[in-house]
Amino acid sequence: MTGETRRPVRWAVGITGASGAIYGVRLVEELLKVGCEVGLVISDAGWRVLKEELGWDATRRQEAIRQAFGQAAEDGRLRMYPSGDIGANIASGSYRMEGMVIVPCSMGTLSAVAHGSSDNLMTRAADVMMKEGRRLLLVPRETPLHAIHLENMLKLSRMGVSIVPAMPAFYYGPRTMEDLVDFLVGKLLDLMGLEHDLFRRWGDDGRG
Repeated sequence: MTGETRRPVRWAVGITGASGAIYGVRLVEELLKVGCEVGLVISDAGWRVLKEELGWDATRRQEAIRQAFGQAAEDGRLRMYPSGDIGANIASGSYRMEGMVIVPCSMGTLSAVAHGSSDNLMTRAADVMMKEGRRLLLVPRETPLHAIHLENMLKLSRMGVSIVPAMPAFYYGPRTMEDLVDFLVGKLLDLMGLEHDLFRRWGDDGRG
């Protein structure tokens, strides 16, 4: 009797046009680092933010992905899907994966997910996570928030979606912007059940 082949740990990551594209990029880096397979969806607005905030070449998208993520983009551990590819494997409930993170998540995407509007791959994949009972994490990056934003977040939270606002913490003594980014990415990894050492936890130095 032969042993069973272990299924890869797969996560989908969506990057929308909200500010904070670095959060999504760092999450993908860490997922690849711990051996996950990643299905990446970037909206057209997300590409614009990647260009404006990180200097990515949005006119040569595959090359930008290869430059950012190196070998993983070549060996299949990272796969980028066009946002209009509604027939991609991550849009099917029969494709086995752990869940999805949309980071950063625009209010437009959050609203679409909250109301079951799945007319592109990002929102369809998110809808699949919910219907299959898989993990879905949304990282809204907007301020201030009005009542519709808050109501949509409450609706999703009641459905089991993790709402993880891009809020920094300061108790661990961050010194750089990278420290602040890594704190949020570490919180996401905690919720995803993945080990990391991106920030010092409260009590690790004997306090708390």
